[in-house]
Amino acid sequence: MKALAPDAPVIREDIRDKDSGAHGARRHPNHIFTWTMGDRDKPDRMFENAEVTVKQDIVYPRVHPCPLETCGCVASFDKVRGDLTVYITSQAPHVVRTVVGLLSSIPESNIRIISPDIGGGFGNKVGVYPGYVTSIVASIVLGRPVKWIESRNENLSSTAFARDYHMTGELAADKDGRIKALRVNVVADHGAFDACADPTKWPAGMFHVCTGSYAIPNAFVSVDGVYTNKFPGGVAYRCSFRVTEAVYLIERMVDVLAQKLGIDKAEIRLRNFIGRDQFPYTTPLGLEYDSGDYETGLKKVLAAVDYNALRKEQAQRRADPDAEWLMGIGVVNFTEIVGAGPSKMCDILGVGMFDSCEIRVHPDGSAIARMGTITQGQGHQTTYAQIIASEAGIPASKITVEEGDTATAPYGLGTYGSRSTPVAGAAVARASRKIREKARRIAAHLLEASPDDVEFDLDRFVLKGSPDQFKTVKEVAWAAYNNVPEGLEMGLEAVDYYDPPNFTFPFGAYVCVLDINRYTGEIRVRRFYALDDCGTRINPMIIEGQIHGGLTEGFAVALGQELPYDEAGNLLGATLLDYFVPTAVETPHWETDFTVTPSPHHPIGAKGVAESPHVGSIPCFTSAVVDAFAHLGVTHMNMPHNAYRVWQQCRELGLTRPA
Repeated sequence: MKALAPDAPVIREDIRDKDSGAHGARRHPNHIFTWTMGDRDKPDRMFENAEVTVKQDIVYPRVHPCPLETCGCVASFDKVRGDLTVYITSQAPHVVRTVVGLLSSIPESNIRIISPDIGGGFGNKVGVYPGYVTSIVASIVLGRPVKWIESRNENLSSTAFARDYHMTGELAADKDGRIKALRVNVVADHGAFDACADPTKWPAGMFHVCTGSYAIPNAFVSVDGVYTNKFPGGVAYRCSFRVTEAVYLIERMVDVLAQKLGIDKAEIRLRNFIGRDQFPYTTPLGLEYDSGDYETGLKKVLAAVDYNALRKEQAQRRADPDAEWLMGIGVVNFTEIVGAGPSKMCDILGVGMFDSCEIRVHPDGSAIARMGTITQGQGHQTTYAQIIASEAGIPASKITVEEGDTATAPYGLGTYGSRSTPVAGAAVARASRKIREKARRIAAHLLEASPDDVEFDLDRFVLKGSPDQFKTVKEVAWAAYNNVPEGLEMGLEAVDYYDPPNFTFPFGAYVCVLDINRYTGEIRVRRFYALDDCGTRINPMIIEGQIHGGLTEGFAVALGQELPYDEAGNLLGATLLDYFVPTAVETPHWETDFTVTPSPHHPIGAKGVAESPHVGSIPCFTSAVVDAFAHLGVTHMNMPHNAYRVWQQCRELGLTRPA
């Protein structure tokens, strides 16, 4: 990274002489911030006396979420009424409304943001882009509707990228591979402006989850944000803020340590896991993991793939100097942090990251539920309706779920960072329970009994000890509008704003088996086994679909995706001819599994799952690719692992010629 060199060209002449920024002192004209977590002295002392240390430079290249539907906006300002209506491809419509109100001085009550099903987001549609602003301003000035729709080239080259982290990791351990300390230094390429989407207080997001699933007693992290001549605007591509980079770093470092000590990569993980009896577990970087059972998950996966047999097969392959195909085995055990998030820790422009739900039950027993989130294909309608059905007894088929319209939905912070179920899902459960409690009181009134003598049973309220005496939820809904107990309001509806006490921490254990052709660099993924623990599982089919999608995007990143630039800041590939988006033809077969470790602080124990497979699969693919060459001394290879780069590695090792 040349941006911080003494003679580097100054990217931002307008702030060349500013000696401080939003997060403290600046030490170079291209320096944005330095963000640190942890006690620097403790790890330093451990490194001074460690039996074993390892150090590795790791580049996580710039990639792009690349939703198949690009960004767009239609703004319409009514000069007579003073109303502004905006149809927009946004993952956070309420925040957009607040931003538009602040910039335009139009009252938020006169602004309506509508974000329909937006054809995929993956983080790319969180930000407010210049095209949005320009169309809104033009409509306000002209008093006419104005549309902006971007092309595929514009989407790849000028909307928010992801990653571009240049990392150096260090581990200190004893000779048995038990980790004593972690040190991490990062240079984060922000492009020409500090436009990365991160919580206000954390300019490097949640990167401090980089201690992973391991009981590392001492850790220190430092991240420097820098300006470069690339396009600005980083986002979290199918992950919570910077979690993918953090997980990639620690999983690669554990592999490097295992290789140096000659310890199997699965065994070294088992030796360092946080024990399930240690939860809630506070990391040296200040996060409190809610729950976990890492050993059970990894052992289940190792048994499922017959890990010992795979290692024996690999040893036989390596013993044959004429073998055309090299065999690599990747192992990863990751912990993710999702559910952004507690307003005491996370906010955007000062707005805390709570979320909301409003439920109205009609006299006929049907209901409408409105949320502050916005779906992009995650199956919210199914998941939210199922929570309401379980908690309030209303059939899912009778529930309408509505999102994305600020004129009707309660204020919420949107959908990204796997926050829909951990945050909005909790609000749905709590609002449903409010409905259930009021319905129980009405049912008791109808049964001429005390509310304490009435209990909820699936779709009805039953008099204790008299199962034949009950009122259905549908009957109670009708009574809510004509026959309620004295002192109780008519109607049956509830609103809940949920501000979580903590994040949730889903985890997973993955194994990848692949073969590499030494003469061509071709990679064939033979097997990928993914076990995810997302806490309470609401709808297994929805979960399965989310995992398949995340694994496919992880496969794309690891084996092909990159936004390459030349030294002048020109993007060298901005079409789908250049940027790898896998189809069903290229995508491997996924084998999935699960364990269930509920979150103790979530109303139904759910943790979130949509982003975990993306986070975990990427280091697993790299682990497998590097493992194919590990017996030849290779400790790390930077992504993407496309055929040409892998062939280059084979050539450097002399493998492209017959033995």
